[in-house]
Amino acid sequence: MNKQFIFLIFLPIFILAASKTSDTSRWYSQKQVQTGQTLFLNNCAVCHGNKAEKTLNWKKTLKDGSYPPPPLNGSAHAWHHPKSQLKRIISNGGKSYDGKMPGFKSKLTSSDMDAVISYFQSFWDDEKYSLWKKNGGLSR
Repeated sequence: MNKQFIFLIFLPIFILAASKTSDTSRWYSQKQVQTGQTLFLNNCAVCHGNKAEKTLNWKKTLKDGSYPPPPLNGSAHAWHHPKSQLKRIISNGGKSYDGKMPGFKSKLTSSDMDAVISYFQSFWDDEKYSLWKKNGGLSR
């Protein structure tokens, strides 16, 4: 069989496969993740778990009608929210979302909040992160 013929057969398959790859480059640095880990463990882990994994049944309301803290490791809905909204929730708390999370605007700076987000996003797999990014995670 002619090499050129084989090349022409596989070229469209290669182009299609290449077009389906996702952009998995992250907006944050490893240093931010390290800083975020310390901040998260000191401020967030008590409710969200050390690796942002806590509260598997996060959709079920508590006895008082509020929602428990969701896992932030990519298994719940945090990946649906753009970074700007995640920062607002960290800053102002979860009351607007029927949660009990306190606001951290007097305790964490904007760059601290970025670091916290980078820490829990470091648990998101490439597929989840790419979907978040594709849906405007950084632009709103």
